[in-house]
Amino acid sequence: MHIDNRNPPATLLTHASQLLTLRSGNAGPRRWTQMCELAIIEDGAVLIANGKIVAVGTTDEVAKHEQAKTADEIDCSGKIVLPGFVDSHTHPVFTAPRLIDFEKRIAGASYEEIAAAGGGIRASLRGVRESSKEALAAHVLRALDEMAAQGTTTVEAKSGYGLSFTAEIKSLEAIRQVSEQWPGTVVSTLLAAHVFPPEYRGNHDEYVRLICDEMIPAAQKRKLAEFVDVFCERGAFNMQRSERILRAAVDHGLGVRAHVCQLTLTNLAPLIALHPASLDHMDFVTDDDISALARVDTVATLLPAANYFLGLRSFPPARRLIDSGVAVALATDYNPGTAPTPSMPFVLSAACTHMKMSPAEAITAATCNGACALRLQARKGTLEPGKDADIAIFNAKDYRELAYWFGVSRCCETFLGGIRRSA
Repeated sequence: MHIDNRNPPATLLTHASQLLTLRSGNAGPRRWTQMCELAIIEDGAVLIANGKIVAVGTTDEVAKHEQAKTADEIDCSGKIVLPGFVDSHTHPVFTAPRLIDFEKRIAGASYEEIAAAGGGIRASLRGVRESSKEALAAHVLRALDEMAAQGTTTVEAKSGYGLSFTAEIKSLEAIRQVSEQWPGTVVSTLLAAHVFPPEYRGNHDEYVRLICDEMIPAAQKRKLAEFVDVFCERGAFNMQRSERILRAAVDHGLGVRAHVCQLTLTNLAPLIALHPASLDHMDFVTDDDISALARVDTVATLLPAANYFLGLRSFPPARRLIDSGVAVALATDYNPGTAPTPSMPFVLSAACTHMKMSPAEAITAATCNGACALRLQARKGTLEPGKDADIAIFNAKDYRELAYWFGVSRCCETFLGGIRRSA
């Protein structure tokens, strides 16, 4: 793999078999049949300069642009060109795979049984606490490079495996260090409310106080996080504590998001009232909550790779959500315990085969709606003049191939803010 950090005066992508622009007059997340509208241009071209998209159209149209005359041309014949994937839910700050958990699950143990035995999220705690910021950053950077090789250009990165003030802040610092090195865009999220650390087993309220009164203010003051997340679930944080943590985030001017309804039903009304950017997992959700979500801009981010790796028969109800008008995004949930994959193309495949999303819906969910889940839709998610030059190029002639092939990467090149990355 190679990243060319030189930014030439201009780059011209020409003759794409299909150029998926996803252009629309809608500034918010796509819903209903809008998710099937990819705004495809055949024999398409994109002109890039100074990290931004300058022009989009057919090759003949864009070739007439003044800057196109001196641009470095890349022939995309026989290829698909689309917006870079926006992976809006990842947990990259860890040090080792959870192989013991993996074998226990194969032998029949459930997610909650593994967690109760000391595995799960807590199994990653020691490695993060004992590692240096530099070591954590190196791991995160490797993960993001693997994601870029699969077409991802924007990544939301959470803390959440340190579960102490020092380790959570260190994790966020590692994410910031990587964001200054990686040419793509990194959005940082404080997830100190992942589970309760062992030293607070008998004093959960004190750990919640630590998050609200110390971690959130420190993250905001040092500009280490753009969002605060909470795992609102049985065995983790109940609704009352989750709401307190997210209200503290709002009070400090940070965006909010939440892991919800992964294992059990949860009444989402208190969370929806806080205007979260995204509610994630959503395996178990009521009709009333679906109706409420259809009326707001909160995105439901579905994570089918986790269901696949956990060996579950059930998957998030994508069809119910989409057909009811909820804005749906897709993300990898990259983490060492339940979704060790950097591949958004695999997620597209799982979404189509297991959640019955169409390939077009899956692509929209992984680009435009993923950008909305991070409130970056003004810059990301579509190919339009003025937006960031975040572009993925695949060896395929038909967009449906992106979800059809799995277990192999057909991404041949990625542009991250205009910087070319070859696989």
